[in-house]
Amino acid sequence: MPPIPLTNEQAAALHECLISLGSNIDPDHYFGQALRIISHECDLLARSEAIRTAPVGYQQQPDFLNAAMLVSTPLEREAFRAYLKEVENRLGRVRGVIKSGPRTMDLDMVAWDGEVVDEGYYHYDYVRMPVDEVLASSGRTLNDKKTS
Repeated sequence: MPPIPLTNEQAAALHECLISLGSNIDPDHYFGQALRIISHECDLLARSEAIRTAPVGYQQQPDFLNAAMLVSTPLEREAFRAYLKEVENRLGRVRGVIKSGPRTMDLDMVAWDGEVVDEGYYHYDYVRMPVDEVLASSGRTLNDKKTS
């Protein structure tokens, strides 16, 4: 069955979200799973290559793979944030006492409709580099509150 085209009203109601992905438990497997799930359930507009990074915070764990993706969704911001947590759960995410500890998948909203919503973008290369790659490849820009 071919996709049903969106009406102009439905298309106007779509939001764009830049997502940061991170995994250090079987990351190749979980990156593939996250990409499959999100691209099936959202409209994948762009994605970065994965980069390998050393852990931040808790050091007694494997290196991470980090990447970013840009998607569009009809969900509102808080509903989409809850959706990302639900995807993490589906991918076996266990939230332990060590917040920066190992994980199968971490999905964080970095920007919503062009507005930065995660200060990590300004502080961590493992967030900024993949996001900037997605911005460059998609022709998008962010409303940078740090310079306004």
